[in-house]
Amino acid sequence: MPATFNHTIVASIDQQVAAAFYRDILEAAEAPSWGPFTNLQLDGGVLLQFAEPPVEIQMQHYAFLVDDDLFDRAYARIVERNIEHWADPQTTRPGEINHEHGGRGVYFKDPSGHALELLTRPYL
Repeated sequence: MPATFNHTIVASIDQQVAAAFYRDILEAAEAPSWGPFTNLQLDGGVLLQFAEPPVEIQMQHYAFLVDDDLFDRAYARIVERNIEHWADPQTTRPGEINHEHGGRGVYFKDPSGHALELLTRPYL
């Protein structure tokens, strides 16, 4: 069997707030939670597991490939909620989206400070 991505743990200041943020922006499905994790499920069975680690949280980057319709809905929620966002990962183009790789993309931060990216076309 070839390797596939199964899950990742998203370190969170408040896992309930973080999970709700991702669920809302990505329209992700709730999944059964257990132990120290609050879980969401993405298409293909990938789990996002939110937890509150007993250490300082280091910023991570999570990029999500979405279709044009979900991008439109998610971007509308980002703008409606005044979530700071940029067209580039260097944060030099605030309040914009990009049109790179034949699609659209946007960068923003989650409630714990992780850098998120939505893109409508894969880089490769």
